[in-house]
Amino acid sequence: MNRWPRPTDWHKVGDETQTGRPAVDAKSPSSGIAYPGSAPGVVAASVYANGKRVAADIAIDDAREWSKRPGHVVWIGLFEPDYDLLARVQAQFDLHPLAIEDAGKPHQHPKLEQYGEALFIVARTAQIVDERIAFGETHIFVGHGYVVTVRHGASSSYAPVRVRCESCPSVLSRGEHYILYATLDFIVDNYMPVVETIHDEVDAIEDRVFDSVLNKADAQRLYMLRRDLLRLRNAAAPLVNVCRRLEHAEVMSIDPAMQPLFRDVTDHVRRVQEEIDVLREVLAFAFEANLMNGQAEQTSITRRLAAWAAILAVPTAIAGIYGMNFEYMPELKLGYGYFLVLGGIAAICVTLYARLRHYGWL
Repeated sequence: MNRWPRPTDWHKVGDETQTGRPAVDAKSPSSGIAYPGSAPGVVAASVYANGKRVAADIAIDDAREWSKRPGHVVWIGLFEPDYDLLARVQAQFDLHPLAIEDAGKPHQHPKLEQYGEALFIVARTAQIVDERIAFGETHIFVGHGYVVTVRHGASSSYAPVRVRCESCPSVLSRGEHYILYATLDFIVDNYMPVVETIHDEVDAIEDRVFDSVLNKADAQRLYMLRRDLLRLRNAAAPLVNVCRRLEHAEVMSIDPAMQPLFRDVTDHVRRVQEEIDVLREVLAFAFEANLMNGQAEQTSITRRLAAWAAILAVPTAIAGIYGMNFEYMPELKLGYGYFLVLGGIAAICVTLYARLRHYGWL
């Protein structure tokens, strides 16, 4: 099967697009840099026809006119827009008020909603920030002749997606369906660096588990990693259902040639889920192994203390007997009684020490 090019070979930070603009830093969670001439909150607003860009930095108020032209697609990227900007976008594409309300409020659950002939998709994004997983959101509006992406929080810039799509006019000519696929695929692909980073840390912690008992900081880190992985799984898992519905054209008429691409995104999400499940199991095992190591060390210490207590009990008991203030004790009159008692104590203690060491208590 001939596959459409997938947007994975991104340009490096500092490269320029075909228009000569510097690519936005894809690693910064706040890469909401607007191009000159763009309104605040607008990262990019371009028009494409037959896979080629025919207009760049269009005014939001002109978007409707461009989207109504046959074969044209308006692609607008927003970063944490205010309600006034969202209202302007809503007026241009007749977006549903409930979808606009959700797009203005982060912390939405990943989902796909259909409003007439338009789709509203919420996807969770993830990045490593200060050794923790930081989550963001991308809200995607898709309709005939337009795609609007709204980013919130920790999210990579979609400038590389735009660059990649523009470099392949033959596939970009598929219009809004291909743009939707490229965006979802980029979001899912960005889960893997997060998982790989945690995987490396988990391997390092796992090696330390068998060397010694983890300290409190490492144990807390184990718990936080496992909790973050659960949150990442909850963010990624709903995309399986989203892509399945797109793949089977349950919500809108998808080009049959595009359906395998959404199936490919579904496979990527499932692979991410499998990696997360494996890591969570490894972390659970490491935590249990750490507890077992701690219990084993406590048991070993308890045995040593019990062994020495048994050895010390011998001289204590004998000294206690001879420390009683009885006048008539036959041993008290022996000339060598003191040395015999000390010798007996030493012999018994040495015998106990040898036997306890033989059994591994010392």
